[in-house]
Amino acid sequence: MLISALLLGVLSFQLNASMVTPALPHIAASFGLGADSAAPVQSMFFLAGAIAGPVIGRWSDFIGRRTALLLVLGIMAVGTILCIAAPTLPVLIAGRFLQGVSSAVFALAYIVLSENLQPSVFGTSVGIIAAINGGIGGVDGYFGGLMSETLGFRSIFVVVLVLTIIAAGCILKTVPKGKPQGIRGAMDWWGAGSLSVFLVFITYFVSDGSAAGWAAPSTLALLAGTVASFVAFWMIEKRRRNPLIAVHHLRSRQVWPVIATTVLTLAGIFAIINFTVVLLSQDTHDGFGLSASLSALLFLTPAALIGVFAAPLAGWLADRRGWIKTLRAGTALSLLSAIVAATFSSNQIAVMVAVASLGIFYNGFFLTAINGLSVLLSPKEAPAALPGINGAGFGIGASLGVVIVAPFAAQATSVGYATALWISVAITAVAFIVSLFVAAPKGETL
Repeated sequence: MLISALLLGVLSFQLNASMVTPALPHIAASFGLGADSAAPVQSMFFLAGAIAGPVIGRWSDFIGRRTALLLVLGIMAVGTILCIAAPTLPVLIAGRFLQGVSSAVFALAYIVLSENLQPSVFGTSVGIIAAINGGIGGVDGYFGGLMSETLGFRSIFVVVLVLTIIAAGCILKTVPKGKPQGIRGAMDWWGAGSLSVFLVFITYFVSDGSAAGWAAPSTLALLAGTVASFVAFWMIEKRRRNPLIAVHHLRSRQVWPVIATTVLTLAGIFAIINFTVVLLSQDTHDGFGLSASLSALLFLTPAALIGVFAAPLAGWLADRRGWIKTLRAGTALSLLSAIVAATFSSNQIAVMVAVASLGIFYNGFFLTAINGLSVLLSPKEAPAALPGINGAGFGIGASLGVVIVAPFAAQATSVGYATALWISVAITAVAFIVSLFVAAPKGETL
């Protein structure tokens, strides 16, 4: 029952992300605006998620996991109601920002599982939750588009609201109440605030660098803000008695390699699956010439569907063979799949097989292992710190990967696509090297 309740909670967030994507043109059109005006509908959603994960995750160390889960679901419910009733696009965007707070439910779910389940089943349970990270076998996006076309985009939010209410009721009944034992002090709001400012700056820096150019004055100003806000966060954390996460932990092999591996792997693999291959498959001149729907069916759905089954298996193996071995195997085999895609980028079957294999090695092995390790390696005095910060790394890595390869993939040439794929290979190779520095959890030998 506990896993089912948490599964409903993460589904509430995931459907908010995946079902809305195909509805974006309909959302813009319903307000009499162009399609590009709908971009903030998603960007504000994910920005809120990047901020909420580290902040609410750490706050749960002091207010309790169940309280934190109910808080994020409550905020999401308010945002969803706002989206249903939104008379203008800015109001809907505000609702989407509130909905994005629910991203914290992933980190909270992993922590609840580690605190309430036997170690022998922890890995499998993490895999079950991680399997939802890619959606429901790829069909949720399809139904989101179908509902938007037939019932209107607001029908998606009605479904999300109902699911959120059911999830909150189940969590209220199954997740133990009370605060975690052994946690002292109070929430570090100065650290939370400075980290949030840093996440806003780095998100807009990556976005502006892609749109305006990396040498543009606005991009350089955002880079300066990114550096300054990170320095401020570092200095604040050095002086806090109960920091969001202690500076000496940020320097340790238990923390920085986990975050770096997440950012780099997402930058490499996410850009392949969700950007370069999408453009390549639909290019009628130098690509495979597929329609948007057929492209999704052949390249996106298999990886998502395979991941639903591979993630629990990866968790089961991690419990028995080791989390570090599972992480390195997932990263190495994801790298191999990326190399195949880049080497045979002009061969539709080869690219299909390579992307489908990422359903096993990336959606399954890597995502399960890195999420489990973020819980197992988090500092004892701040058990929710690393899962929350690592969760923010997913969004940063995904955005970074796309903006790096975009100038090459956007050339819409065979050479451009191949170059974009090889850049992703290089990034993933660095991710594998960094994964070798991740420390083993207590009691696990390499």
